[in-house]
Amino acid sequence: MKIRVFSSKSYDRSCMADANRQHGFEIEYFEAALDPTTVALAGGADAICLFVNDRCDAEVVHELADLDVRLVLMRCTGVNNVDLDAARQRGLCVANVPAYSPYAVAEHTVAILLCLIRKIHKSYNRVREGNFSLDGLVGFDLHGKTVGVIGYGAIGRVLCGILGGFGCRVLVYDPFAKSVTPPAAACDLDTLWREADIVSLHCPLTPDTHHLVDAAALDRMKDGVILINTSRGGLIESSSVIEALKSRKLGGLAIDVYEEESGLFFSDHSSDIILDDRFERLMTFPNVVVTGHQAFLTREALRTIAETTLNSAAEFAAGDTIRHRLTG
Repeated sequence: MKIRVFSSKSYDRSCMADANRQHGFEIEYFEAALDPTTVALAGGADAICLFVNDRCDAEVVHELADLDVRLVLMRCTGVNNVDLDAARQRGLCVANVPAYSPYAVAEHTVAILLCLIRKIHKSYNRVREGNFSLDGLVGFDLHGKTVGVIGYGAIGRVLCGILGGFGCRVLVYDPFAKSVTPPAAACDLDTLWREADIVSLHCPLTPDTHHLVDAAALDRMKDGVILINTSRGGLIESSSVIEALKSRKLGGLAIDVYEEESGLFFSDHSSDIILDDRFERLMTFPNVVVTGHQAFLTREALRTIAETTLNSAAEFAAGDTIRHRLTG
């Protein structure tokens, strides 16, 4: 089987090469993202492998089908960038990685939360310049705070356990969860907005969750609430969050994802002028911490992603049932 890997980085190539030792697939890697201008690179391949910011909408799906590509392997959980209806229509099989390391994302969530509320990002820069003043670095304890977790999948469950260890009161909103176990307690969304000192997002991006955090939601939250997002950028309406930061309605924001991150994240733009005015405005706030979609980036997670992805390819090639199949 010939597989073309788009949006590949050095860590992708290394982990995929290790996982491919037991399969022997013919794999070619491209740093370019998949979109209408690069889809021709898939010509001659049986399968393509994509990541979160590759574009696989209906236009691209039809072109892939015309190129006789039969399998789309998503080396991530979210598939909001793939038109699944178009894939079904053209007979493309789509498979994802439903779980790789919930610990990686949950632990990163706590890391950027602590960085924000203890002002570690500011302290780090001060000390490097020989400034050991503590003025302006007063934070607050996590212990005793109410944390609202939206989404009780694998990552949300792990996060709730970690937060319980900090002595937090944990509220969960997930309309699809059959049950919620201690230390978390289930609640409706209005209760979560109203009572949480900290809100952390861990739900998929769907039409129902797009801009879940907008001006109306922010208005229902506590003054000074802390907002964390390590899920998908489109869950947050950036312009509303900027206004909430300006008015001090939001006490702080820590994000690993951004609504318009495609074309920005995963690349070095240190010598460029960044033209995204909303992103640049976010970066001016002292109470904002941003990481570049790295919550998943642990050795354990990368290994699992590569192994699961290539196992799906092997199941497809053998005509077996594909465990993580999303379309026909």
